[in-house]
Parts: sequence; structure tokens; C-alpha cells
Amino acid sequence: MMGKEFSRSQRVAEQIRRELADLLQFEVKDPRVGRVTLTEVEVAGDLAHAKIYFVTQDDAAAAALALGKVSGFLRSQLSQRMMMRSVPQLHFVYDASLERGIHLSQLIDQAVSSEKH
Repeated sequence: MMGKEFSRSQRVAEQIRRELADLLQFEVKDPRVGRVTLTEVEVAGDLAHAKIYFVTQDDAAAAALALGKVSGFLRSQLSQRMMMRSVPQLHFVYDASLERGIHLSQLIDQAVSSEKH
């Protein structure tokens, strides 16, 4: 029973990611959202909440605030596109893992180049 439930929340998460990416690109007109890329969606086991991780080259805090403001519109659009009784609450979270990875890579490069000298 547990395995099936896990795969369902994963399938729902992936569909939400695809639909939101489409909505953000073509339907959301709010310029404060800017250009965001969705990196991952985690849906709770009861499908009541979804954490949407995103990256942006713009101001991350401003983008998160703007995404929060359009989340009602996004949920209503998701309910029309997806065959679900209830669409999860959307929680947008800035994904800093990419920045951390770049920073670590730079530190490694600096350490390697200082060893050569």
C-alpha cells in the first residue's frame, strides 16, 4: 500500500511541475514573477500541500513574493488542467542548491590553483 501511495504523490508532483512551468511561461502576466525555472516539486503524502522549488536570475525574494501572490490563480488553473478533487496548497521555495554548488566548485578551483603555485 505504501509504495503505491508514494508513486502517486511523485506522479502528481511531476504533473504539477509540468503544468506550472507551462502556466508560468504562457499565462502569468505579472512582471514581478520574472523568469523562474522550477527545479523540483514535493507533494505531501495526503496531497494537501506542495513545495515548489525554483531558481531565478532575478531577485529571489521578490520572485517568491510574486509567486505567492499568483498562487491562487495557479491553483485554479491547475484544478482545470488536472483531474483532481482538490489541488494542493502551493508553497514556493527558492532553491539555493545551484548557487551552493557553484560556490563550492569555485572554492575547489581556487584550492587546486593555489596548490599548483
